[in-house]
Amino acid sequence: MASHAKETAAPGELVPVKFSRLTRRGVLLGLSVAQLVTLGIGGLTLIGAFYAGGGMLLAYTAPVWVLCAALTWIPVGGRPIVEGLPVTFWWLWRVTGGQLLYRRRIVKPRPAGTLALPGDMARLREFIDPETGACMIHDPHAATLTVVCEVAHPAFVLLDPGEQERRVTTWGRALATVCRSGRIATLQVLERTLPDSGTGLAEWWTAHGTPDGSWAADTYAELIERAGPAGERHATTISLSLDMKAAARQIRTAGGGIKGAAGVLRQEMSTLTSALRSADLAPSGWLDAGQIAVILRSAYDPAVASALERHGRIGRDLATAGPVAVTETWGNLRTDSAHHAVLWVSEWPRSLVYPGFAAPILLSTGIQRSVSLIYTPMRSDQAARDIRRKKVEYISDAAQRARLGQIEDASQSAEFQDVLQQEADLTAGHGVLRVTGLISVSAPSIDDLEAAVAAITQAAIQSSCETRRLVGQQAAAFTAAALPLCRTV
Repeated sequence: MASHAKETAAPGELVPVKFSRLTRRGVLLGLSVAQLVTLGIGGLTLIGAFYAGGGMLLAYTAPVWVLCAALTWIPVGGRPIVEGLPVTFWWLWRVTGGQLLYRRRIVKPRPAGTLALPGDMARLREFIDPETGACMIHDPHAATLTVVCEVAHPAFVLLDPGEQERRVTTWGRALATVCRSGRIATLQVLERTLPDSGTGLAEWWTAHGTPDGSWAADTYAELIERAGPAGERHATTISLSLDMKAAARQIRTAGGGIKGAAGVLRQEMSTLTSALRSADLAPSGWLDAGQIAVILRSAYDPAVASALERHGRIGRDLATAGPVAVTETWGNLRTDSAHHAVLWVSEWPRSLVYPGFAAPILLSTGIQRSVSLIYTPMRSDQAARDIRRKKVEYISDAAQRARLGQIEDASQSAEFQDVLQQEADLTAGHGVLRVTGLISVSAPSIDDLEAAVAAITQAAIQSSCETRRLVGQQAAAFTAAALPLCRTV
């Protein structure tokens, strides 16, 4: 969550912003629940051996309490070993169950209305809204209903500072409308780079060109034909997910069932569309089943993305939009025609930055990637309780450290100041959003993928961000980072 810095700026100047730090505060003395459990097991073993006679018993029980101490304090990948054990155990369970491989059964048809996607996304259902024609994705287990909108916008970095600041302010107001609703589960902003099929250049030449047979006209047409497919373009979508449990009363009032949920979601769609237009964004309409099918197919099979765009009627069936084969490894994911790796933005800029700080990542060329921002809104009462809990935890930890004679470091003070700033913003009427940033990188081979990941990591460093590869969960991370379905990791 970002909060504006308390600095004054002249009209027409950008205001730097500061992001809240990722809290690293534990339950007691900076230790998490898992660390306290392992530390307690090791401590009880050591104390029991000492009171039982000591001597050789301490040596016999040494593997237990030494292992517990190592699990508690030795970091791997920036966090203690014990906190990575759930991911490791879940990975081993999936390995023994053969859940890392997916092969589509092309002979056995899928049930009508389902999406041909692997893993837990096989439960997703499609529903075509009769009033808007939008394709709504229903998750019966999570009780959500998701709709996708494509948005056009000008290049932000090319705008003057005053216009940039105005657009940032209006986008903040659009996010505030999502927080005040209380019925939205997730809002996802997905920005993708796609291989350009050249149709845009060809259509422009058809509309504005003069094919009179001259040397200049022939040369220009040949240049468009050759250079068009070699380029790339950016596409942005905004996905809105309705929490059907939170909106249960409104759904019953609207008729109940999936149709009642669609009626409630239409209200949220109308509100979001108005907010986007107020932010000078141009929503091109809510996507139908065919458009969503093209996005899903292009994510799993990037090699056919340009062909699907050139032939407007091919690949627009959700029943066949999923991958043919998926193979997950510890740090990568292999789909039909590409290898993928997902990075998590584990640390946003700690210092004051201007709104265009992510330009090195978003404007990186020659790399096929998707940047996904997943916003989870919190109701005002929930946010107030969460802030009060954080304040109590911090004050209790500070008192405990004072009794033990420990010195409070600067990072702990900065986290407490972030909590106070969030409380001030909430009191002033602002909304609270939990933001998760994911970057999916795709390439045709492993070597190209590693080079692209290294380039994106370097671009993140230039953006004052820290990224970390999500090992052991690449399949779930890819669905959240590359698909506009409001999935979470």
